[in-house]
Amino acid sequence: MTKQKIFTGYEVFMIAILTFIQFTVILDFMVLSPLGAILMPTLKITPPQFGMVVSAYAFSAGGAGLLAAGFADKFDRKKMLLFFYAGFVLGTALCAWAPNYHYLLIARIVTGVFAGVIGSIAFAIITDLFRMEVRGRVMGFVQMAFAGSQVLGIPIGLILANHWGWHAPFTMIVAVSAIVGVIIVVYMKPVTSHLLERSKANAFQHLLTTVQKPHYLRAFAATTLLATGGFMLMPFASAFSVNNLHISLKQLPILYMITGIFSMATGPFIGRLSDAKGKYPVFIAGSIVAMVMAIIYCNLGVTPLWIVIVISCVMFTGVSSRIISSSALLSAVPAANDRGAFMSINASVQQIAGGIATFIAGLIVVETPSGYLDRYDMLGYTVAGAMILTILMMYTVNRYVQQQTAARAVATAVPGMPVSAVPADTPGH
Repeated sequence: MTKQKIFTGYEVFMIAILTFIQFTVILDFMVLSPLGAILMPTLKITPPQFGMVVSAYAFSAGGAGLLAAGFADKFDRKKMLLFFYAGFVLGTALCAWAPNYHYLLIARIVTGVFAGVIGSIAFAIITDLFRMEVRGRVMGFVQMAFAGSQVLGIPIGLILANHWGWHAPFTMIVAVSAIVGVIIVVYMKPVTSHLLERSKANAFQHLLTTVQKPHYLRAFAATTLLATGGFMLMPFASAFSVNNLHISLKQLPILYMITGIFSMATGPFIGRLSDAKGKYPVFIAGSIVAMVMAIIYCNLGVTPLWIVIVISCVMFTGVSSRIISSSALLSAVPAANDRGAFMSINASVQQIAGGIATFIAGLIVVETPSGYLDRYDMLGYTVAGAMILTILMMYTVNRYVQQQTAARAVATAVPGMPVSAVPADTPGH
């Protein structure tokens, strides 16, 4: 008896292309973290100013996501993806040309405007194309983009920056993104199934209707806290590694590469585990691991490279578990005709919350004349506290998804069941 394939050939292609899209967008954001150790002395900027460069991207991404939310479910998702991806490539090119701090700040704002919408479109496409039972696997592969950006992008970016200056990594991202864009144009099919249930309300009304639904608001609140961890720790991670842990700039690519390879290897396994054992239990386990390791990491002094690598690998396994399981769980919250708007708003909330977290982190961390970052341990405790609150918030999201799944099972088992018999706390009510 032939075993049925989980994914068709085209579905495998879509997983791959969405992963590459996420790879380029995430790399564009993450590459600033390891470049921080180079950028701050080169441009003669302080930690708060560097935090503002990161925050400006996040705030503009969040604002753009909110503005695009009302239109997200009214067009072919392929066309929406191409439009914003082209703008993202343009913004990254401006970063590659930036001669000073203020030009770079403006370039990051432009990049954020377009990049902030891409992720939400990608996740809406995933929800349109893949059923809930395999969505954890899909998220596991797509989230490999985070690890891939560490394995390939960040080390290569650091090598390029060390040899040709900090502009070089952005040039590399533009080249890779342009190739991905051509592949999308040629091979990706239109994604229009959501248009069959398209709301007749105008864009502004659709946005207001989406943000007024209680179960959506609970999901957005959980996302607000979910964004705190990475945005607080990552922007200053390279400077902390170099100045506090005494990891050299030459060793930094090794740290990111090994951590990334480990994350890539564990990502698909975590996705399968979340499908088999449940998204929320995996989220809890990942959060506990991440918060414990974050506290340990942020309290480190001068540490051998191999110990930093081990701690980073375990910490990122926890972070990946949180991202993969929460993404799959949140994807089950919106109704079909709200997916694009929900994902756009959710991405905006994440970016804005991340921008605030990054700005606050820049105020907490103090750079001494020697470059040593003081009060970094406070970031670890803050992140751990946010993770505890997020576990509680995600519990309400998980409970709603379970109610939604049960209601659909009842409706499927009872043909002709009237809509009024479906519990009021389900999509569309």
